[in-house]
Amino acid sequence: MSRGGDCKDRRKECEEFKRPGPNKVADDFVQLGRHSFGKHGTVPAPSLDIDDNLLIDPSLLFIGSKIGEGAHGKVYEGKYREQIVAIKVLNSGNTPEEKATLEARFIREVNMMSRVKHENLVKFIGACKDPIMVIATELLPGMSLKKYLLTIRPQKLDLRQAVSFALDIARAMDCLHANGMIHRDLKPDNLLLTAHQKNVKLVDFGLAREETVTEMMTAETGTYRWMAPELYSTVTLRRGEKKHYTNKVDVYSFGIVLWELLTNRMPFEGMSNLQAAYAAAFKQMRPPLPEDAPPELMFIVQSCWVEDPNTRPSFSQIIRMLNAFLFTLPPPSLPEPEAAPSVVNNGGAITATSSARGGGKLSFFRQLFAAKKSGNSRT
Repeated sequence: MSRGGDCKDRRKECEEFKRPGPNKVADDFVQLGRHSFGKHGTVPAPSLDIDDNLLIDPSLLFIGSKIGEGAHGKVYEGKYREQIVAIKVLNSGNTPEEKATLEARFIREVNMMSRVKHENLVKFIGACKDPIMVIATELLPGMSLKKYLLTIRPQKLDLRQAVSFALDIARAMDCLHANGMIHRDLKPDNLLLTAHQKNVKLVDFGLAREETVTEMMTAETGTYRWMAPELYSTVTLRRGEKKHYTNKVDVYSFGIVLWELLTNRMPFEGMSNLQAAYAAAFKQMRPPLPEDAPPELMFIVQSCWVEDPNTRPSFSQIIRMLNAFLFTLPPPSLPEPEAAPSVVNNGGAITATSSARGGGKLSFFRQLFAAKKSGNSRT
């Protein structure tokens, strides 16, 4: 698939990569092209397979304060030409094997981020491979979804906001899957909020992979609490073993994230990461379903985290089901109306029919999901 392709008809069109215009240098940023990171100085750049059009001049990139840190690098606020950006500085590794692994991850992340554009994916600006491996993206003013949920805990998200966030995430994932990619690390830490907590954008393609039918992919993936059971070894939870899996691993992770959006609780509470992984993979345990959650949404959650990946819905199905549910909610400014009986003349007999929410719509969801699966099986 060519770089910059559309995310298909039902997705937002992918905008073309454009470099920002010239800008005055901010005093509180350090110029990357003149700066050495770490006690060992600059890291010599290997020969990397990245299109030159994706590379930006490091002398025009300025690094400010650190705003985040992960297992594979640090994130800084920065400036490139006239644009305030987020600058991800990747670790270089200590051994030749580690260096090669991190370089390959860097190449993969740059190429994937530059290829797909969507309103719910963080926008790629450019990359540097010398003096250090750097990825520049748009800087979002909001916090991560994980941090936001922590700030409002023990309160839960408004139901409409939770479903809106879920739709943003599903649309981003639908775009990735339409372009043959698997994210493999979908979790609240990798979801950032826009201004005023209006929308959610997916970030961090460090563990993303291209999906091919015959590829044997490694189980070097995301955080255990959100990982699909098929990513684990059948004997141990060792990393690096070759595994067959599909993009349905992202659907499982989405089910866990949707559960979090509805409950504002940590999945597998009281367990360590490894205990949570063992419970999900070998005991088929899942987080407890909240009694007060709408059954339509619980149906989506349970459909996403079922053991058999082949029976999990696609993200296009998930989007349709979430939209169908969102349509039933009252407008944000209006209270939900009381369920009132309606009177129907049934051949002279007067009968009452309930308008209460539940069984009818849930049946519709099941039919929608089943019809789509049946259609897929015939193609």
